[in-house]
Amino acid sequence: MRYRFITIEGNIGAGKTTLSKKLAEHYNAKLILESFADNPFLAKFYDDPEKHAFAVELFFMAERYKQIQEFTSTSDLFHEHYISDYLFYKSLIFAKVTLNDDERRLFYRLFEIINSTLPEPEIIIYLHRRVETLLENIRKRGRKYELKIQAEYLLKLEKNYFQYLKSISNSIVIVADMDTTDFESSEKDFEKINRILDKSYEKGIHFV
Repeated sequence: MRYRFITIEGNIGAGKTTLSKKLAEHYNAKLILESFADNPFLAKFYDDPEKHAFAVELFFMAERYKQIQEFTSTSDLFHEHYISDYLFYKSLIFAKVTLNDDERRLFYRLFEIINSTLPEPEIIIYLHRRVETLLENIRKRGRKYELKIQAEYLLKLEKNYFQYLKSISNSIVIVADMDTTDFESSEKDFEKINRILDKSYEKGIHFV
């Protein structure tokens, strides 16, 4: 597999973690997973977004930085590849939706300082699913605090993701339509993802 640092991204409920785990096992890669359970503000945020948005986003950004920095700053002879189920930039994508103007300005300044010290993934695979599919997936996995998520919130996140992905010039971005794909249960569908990673691309955005 030709890429050393791979990121799987997508909206809430797109299947990022599931695919990242399968790919890491398949390629014997180091796995960087976002830890939702460790964020003490997350459940409070869904109860009262306006009050807890800054705390929840700041905690996530700090944890993302710590994880990526720790994983990519040390070499491991037995794990030549890294697969992450999040982009560090997603901190800004969510902040743009959840924070007020003053909070957003401060958050952006902190992000710029931290982001400059981190490596960028060579390839980003964005899992695109319709909002109706995302909501169904969220319902199926049954995290209590997520059941309050509305379609409008997911649509705002989707819009911000696409705005950012289209602006990327230093990495390869693959937007993969996943609405009729079940890479968790179907080996044939999982193999489609492997074929994506087996090809070379020009930097910028590609749709498959």
